[in-house]
This record gives sequence, C-alpha cells and structure tokens, in this order.
Amino acid sequence: MEELIGRATGHLNDILRDALQLQATQRSLVIFDTRSPLSRILIDAYRRSIPSAQFIDFDTATPTDIEHLFDELKPEDLVVLIQSTNFRLDAFRIRIELFKRGLKTIEHIHLSRMSDEQLPLYVDALAYDQTYYRPLGQDLKARLDRSQRIIATCEGTELVYDGPMEEAKLNIGDYSNMKNVGGTFPIGEVFTEAQDLRRVNGEALVFAFADENFIVRTFEPFLVTIKEGVLTAPQGPDEFRTLLDKMRQEEGDILVREFGLGLNRAF
Repeated sequence: MEELIGRATGHLNDILRDALQLQATQRSLVIFDTRSPLSRILIDAYRRSIPSAQFIDFDTATPTDIEHLFDELKPEDLVVLIQSTNFRLDAFRIRIELFKRGLKTIEHIHLSRMSDEQLPLYVDALAYDQTYYRPLGQDLKARLDRSQRIIATCEGTELVYDGPMEEAKLNIGDYSNMKNVGGTFPIGEVFTEAQDLRRVNGEALVFAFADENFIVRTFEPFLVTIKEGVLTAPQGPDEFRTLLDKMRQEEGDILVREFGLGLNRAF
C-alpha cells in the first residue's frame, strides 16, 4: 500500500502542476470518504501532494457544512472529490456548481468499483505527461475534424464510419482554451461521433464490458454487427445479451454513438 501511495503522490504532483496549474496562493479543499481501499490511497497521496489543503470527511459533514466551505473559496481555488460512490447533496449537483463558481476541480468517482487487482492500474493511469498527451491529442482532433471516412479494424473485421464526424472533444489535461478547469480523472482520450449515426456499418470484436453491477469484465473477443448504426450481438456471452435486452426495453434500438480514442498508456 505504501508503494502505491508513493506512486500516486508523484502522479498527483504532475497533475496539480502541469494540468491544473495550481499556484501556492490558491486554496485547496479535499472532500473524501474512507469507504474503499482506493479512496484511502488517494487521501494519503493528496495529503502529501497538498499538505496545506483542508480535508473534510463527507460522511461526517452535513450538506450545509460543505456548501459553506464552497462559499469560502475564490475562483481558481481547487476542490478535489474522492468518492467511493458518488457524492450527493440533495439537489445540489456538486461538480456543476463548482464550475459555475470558477473553481478548479478534480473528481475521482466510483472508486469502490475497482477490485484489489485493479488498484495498481488505476494509480498508474493517473500518470500525466503533458509532452505526450497534448501534441498527440491535438493532432488526433485535427485529423478527426477533417475526416470524411473512418475505418476501425479488428482481426478479420471492419467498422466503417461513412461521412463527417462531429467536432472532436479533448480530455488531455489541457484547459487553456476551456471555460472549466479540471474534470474526472484518470484522463486521456479524444472522442467524437458520426454526424449521421445511421451511416455506421460493419463488424467489430468486443473484449470487455461492464456488467449489471458496473464492474468491467474481460472476455474472449466476440463478434458484434452494426447495421445503419444499430448494434446487434450474433455472438457473445449470455451476460452481454441480457444487458442488450434490458437496454432495448428502455431505449429501443441501440445506436452506436461515441467514437473514442484512448490515449492513457496504463490502460
């Protein structure tokens, strides 16, 4: 555990310096719970990275207490949320409210969903190398924004996005041209979707998905077919078919939407 805390501390130092550009004159507030091993690792790492921060246990504070703490902060101060699940303050939507106040935000969410085996992976995924993320992310965005056709290939399959894509979004820790500073960590992706969702056709191999308890599980790759944007599952485990059936009951056709390129080296 001590080794993981040490690694996490180094990664958080990079995030705070290079991505959030936290200054010594800016205050920091860390709101946490201790309900999961990963939350406890991150608490200790933040105590080392921001020793001057104010730390508040969400489970021992009232919503009014927390709102008063937010009121004491100034724009560009930092709030860190370390959540084993997802903090709720009645109708108060925490991250949206923080951004409205101009506060920098780092959100770690649903940490209890990580198994013990995944803890080192999560910590490694916090690594922030701006010389890698920023030029690569910007280049991929430029390519996606001007593309008229994208072909995603797996072994023996092709999935074709035929037509222009929506303007690509970046999640690379570069907030220089953005209204809000921060977001959910770990980071590392460029994502978009087809302007016409019905012009996505072909096949792909699926090797992982989240089950009904939101736990990501891996499988031997299995084939799925997308026709005019709609996903079908001619193969795959029973759990996958069950999930698709439940989704259809709520949504009807299951349209393939996001086209995302993951940049995080740990994943």
